[in-house]
Amino acid sequence: MRRREFVILLGGAAALWPLAAHAQKPAKIPRIGVLWHAGSAEEEGRYFTGFIEGLRDLGYTDGSNIILEHRFPNETPDRFRKMAAELVSMNVDVLVSVGSQTAFYAKDATATIPIVFIFVPDPVGSKFVRSFARPGGNATGLTHFASDLIGKRLQFLKETIPGLSRVALLVNPDTEVARLYRDVTDKEATKLGLTNHTFSARSRDELEPAFDAMVKAGMQAVTINSEGLAYQQREFIANLAIARGLPLSVWSKETLEAGALMSYGADQPAMCRRAAVFVDKILKGAKPADLPVEEPTKIEFLLNKKTAKALGLALPNTLLVGATDVVE
Repeated sequence: MRRREFVILLGGAAALWPLAAHAQKPAKIPRIGVLWHAGSAEEEGRYFTGFIEGLRDLGYTDGSNIILEHRFPNETPDRFRKMAAELVSMNVDVLVSVGSQTAFYAKDATATIPIVFIFVPDPVGSKFVRSFARPGGNATGLTHFASDLIGKRLQFLKETIPGLSRVALLVNPDTEVARLYRDVTDKEATKLGLTNHTFSARSRDELEPAFDAMVKAGMQAVTINSEGLAYQQREFIANLAIARGLPLSVWSKETLEAGALMSYGADQPAMCRRAAVFVDKILKGAKPADLPVEEPTKIEFLLNKKTAKALGLALPNTLLVGATDVVE
């Protein structure tokens, strides 16, 4: 081949290189698996909306530059396991778990895919992380629990109910956090000169018998902590409490609005929005092991005047003045 022909051929090949580069496969769109606890996006309500809004604020749009795989187990253990395994088999880039019990299924399903958990009460004690500052494994996220939150719920009940001495705690004994709630509530009740008695319900069908047992045992009020069944059946629980004359203290605005007397706890939709920041950091290369677990920065104290009236209670002015909001 003559030199002139070689140069022409070489030049032609060089001209094709940019085209070949452009023909390469487009960048992979990140896939995020989200394991919820309720039966639908509608049931998750503000939590679902909060997480989507958090992603949108960071520039992510489902189906455009991110793919979201939502799963709704409807508080069914077998569905939790199946759906967690399904998301892991899809090799999602991040697995988000929403709810205290949900996180255990996510953790059991994978030790390698990054996990962002939301609403885990005791991430260190549950062995999700080694410490808040340095999680050390494949999981990190947000906790919404502190013993002083439970103490405050009991204190506010004591300030509202004359002669309060016997308080019921309703738990789902099938959850990993039931013992934690019981132990902390016992401790905080003792500090206030109260006696705590724990009652169990594993399903909706067991809730009414549990409340009947509270009345029979002479309970004067009831507290309930964040847990999937309690959230899903929040309106039913509030109605049972009112019908039996038991003031109910809960953990969030969503559960208060269902008919509880008062709530003291984190702004949970805000925590769902914040979880999107963890997802964003992981997609940009951060490791869960190096992302500190966050505690809530906004605590809300809410009162329900309508429920107080139904129970024949007068809400103290000291509580009304200090409340974040009062539902009329």
